Amino acid sequence: MSLTLYFHPLASFCWKALIALYENGVPFTPKLVDLGNPAERAALLQLWGIGKFPVLQDDARGEIVPESSIVIEYLDRHYPGRTRLIPADADRALQTRLRDRFYDLYVHLPMQKIMLDRLRPEGKKDPHGVEEARAQLRTSYAMVDRQMAGGAWAMGDDFGLADCAAAPSLFYGSMALPFGDGETNLAAYLERLKARPSFARVLKEAEPYFSMVPKER
Repeated sequence: MSLTLYFHPLASFCWKALIALYENGVPFTPKLVDLGNPAERAALLQLWGIGKFPVLQDDARGEIVPESSIVIEYLDRHYPGRTRLIPADADRALQTRLRDRFYDLYVHLPMQKIMLDRLRPEGKKDPHGVEEARAQLRTSYAMVDRQMAGGAWAMGDDFGLADCAAAPSLFYGSMALPFGDGETNLAAYLERLKARPSFARVLKEAEPYFSMVPKER
């Protein structure tokens, strides 16, 4: 099998890449990486010096592809399937990339700030940074709620890259900062994402690890 994905089943950015792989039924070998294992961490660093996952290794093409958005674009170009993840139209492709960046930067990153702060020991927490992250999520939630008033997916009728980004960020976001009572369009969008077979498979495979997700104390 040509493709190997280095990942962890709880890592939110890994979910993004997995959704794309499952969406189009792309064959690959999953390689779970335990960053707490020195040997496994060293092996990942050999592939990608930043040491973060997901990383896609393509033996057939001799390529190492890091970063979730780039992994998805690479798959869409070299291993296309029934779902076109990046529109062929240049303007729609640009808007798709913008919405992908929106979810990564303004939902995903503040969500991670809140969740990871829960793992910090007392005396090392960052309450100011967490409150800033909460404020960003509130703003982002309101924007998504307005956007999703008229469409099934991030770009309207077609599931794509931006939805791959939205699914993990909103799933974990709802744990980090629950949606407001009035954000019904946002909540409905997350339910549609969870029902999508590609994301439903990611969630099912992650279930055995959910006890490791940090809870609010």
